[in-house]
Amino acid sequence: MDIFGVLTLVGGLALFLFGMNVMGGALEKKAGNRLQSILERLTSNPFKGFLLGALVTAIIQSSSATTVMVIGFVNSGLIKLGQAVGVIIGSNVGTTVTSWILSLANLQGDSFIVRLFKPTTFTPVLALIGIILYMMPNAGKKKDTGTILLGFAVLMFGMSTMSGAVEPLADVPEFTRILVLFQNPILGVLMGTVLTAVIQSSSASVGILQALSVTGAITFGNAVPIILGQNIGTCVTALLSSVGANKNAKRAAMVHFYFNVIGGMVFLALFYLFRWLFPLPMLGAPIGGLQIAIVHTAFNLLSTLIFLPFTGVLEKLACLTIPDTKKPAEEEISLLDERLLGTPALAIARSRDLTVQMANAARTNLLAALEMVSDYKEDQVALMNEREEQIDKYEDVLGTYLVRLSSRNLTQQDSREISKLLHTIGDFERIGDHAINLLKTAQEIDRKQVSFSPEGTKELSVLKQVLHDILDLTVDSFEKDDLQKAYKVEPMEQVVDDLTRDIRSRHIKRLQEGDCTIELGFILSDLLTNYERVADHCSNIAVALIEVTQGSFDTHEYLNNVKEESEDFSRRYQVYKAKYHL
Repeated sequence: MDIFGVLTLVGGLALFLFGMNVMGGALEKKAGNRLQSILERLTSNPFKGFLLGALVTAIIQSSSATTVMVIGFVNSGLIKLGQAVGVIIGSNVGTTVTSWILSLANLQGDSFIVRLFKPTTFTPVLALIGIILYMMPNAGKKKDTGTILLGFAVLMFGMSTMSGAVEPLADVPEFTRILVLFQNPILGVLMGTVLTAVIQSSSASVGILQALSVTGAITFGNAVPIILGQNIGTCVTALLSSVGANKNAKRAAMVHFYFNVIGGMVFLALFYLFRWLFPLPMLGAPIGGLQIAIVHTAFNLLSTLIFLPFTGVLEKLACLTIPDTKKPAEEEISLLDERLLGTPALAIARSRDLTVQMANAARTNLLAALEMVSDYKEDQVALMNEREEQIDKYEDVLGTYLVRLSSRNLTQQDSREISKLLHTIGDFERIGDHAINLLKTAQEIDRKQVSFSPEGTKELSVLKQVLHDILDLTVDSFEKDDLQKAYKVEPMEQVVDDLTRDIRSRHIKRLQEGDCTIELGFILSDLLTNYERVADHCSNIAVALIEVTQGSFDTHEYLNNVKEESEDFSRRYQVYKAKYHL
């Protein structure tokens, strides 16, 4: 092979790896929401987990990506280690789909059916369809489909280019002598492991082996140890991903490692035992791309048959390798795992779950603060302050995570969801702050032993009720993504504004008549200011839900239009005004 052949080989390899990366990323993006719903169905049933792992990996064409996702779920506490074992086993079977697709590049024959399934026949057609979909204006989801087809076309073109470039190696004695070295099982396994560890993809390394098989210099004896090494090499990605994770996430990575290593040793032993007992000529014959796909699949299926009934054994082995610490306190679970950033749809789903927790914590604290104003209880103070610290932590972690996530390759739906979360987390945090402000006011009332007049107490109870209802309405609309409830928030916020203005006027009148003190006036002003601000933040959250869903975000324009032109707003406002009256 001359320098031009080497350049052709390198170029084909580059296109092959690039096409695989583009296709896998586009498939992952396209299937993002489905991945979320699929992985949410994980149970303790190992067989169901196996099927889910195989399906997800077949969709995104990467067992490493699936395993890294699972490690992220375990690290975040979304699933338990026992649930992860079946998924990890399934991911190894799912990744064999790629080798079957790549084996099409080595189809031989001139019949119509064979020529129809050759990449040289259908790849140009897929590339044409892909570029049309990709370049369509406002294509949306069609653009993702076009990217998948283009990635596949580049992948197959790179595969064909590599195969063509290495064909002359069949006549190079030095190349044959090098391959003979890999008949040594240890060297073969080591070569496959290193190759896969370098390019971080067992599917890609198997594809490279399939491309080299066209030289006819690779035999079954060469290929089997290399394929087993390639499966072991894919564990490197998972092991690196578990660095810095909690112990259960590390154990999930070890499950993946033991599955491939132990399965590889068993398969290798059986292969050489069979070869010794039945020295068939075919075992020393050249191996083709299709046979490589068969060996790859056979190894993973055999390992699955060995381990699937005994997933508990793998789990215990991983626990022995990564033992529990002697500390009595449980290891802290990561709120948001960086491993999920590679799968935006899943990262967004986790971020949304955390935002819902934040929203409920803010609501709980605010409602507790409303009760403390009228019925102060010292034993609740520490709990409320602890909850406020958690709310602040939520905002800090979510804000940083969502900003990083927004720079990823996102669908329009994912971008809107991130925008909605970024707009709302600040308002939920501020509601939590107002709860602490109200707590301080309640402490002042208790310390000074002052109380409002019967009229003032009755007025505040009405305002307390509408705040309770608007907060429930806001959090429920966010949690359930219910726009019908979100539309009800703004009319209720207008009622809060009316009530606070009316209560202030009534207080001034009582102050002038000598029925109230200036000291209570300051306290009342603090209460009304915080009540009004809470309602404003509820309004902001509802507007974010409505506007972002519609693909725009102009709060002032929306509020002006809805108050001046919306009949629904006027009708709801009148209903709430009649319900919450002084």
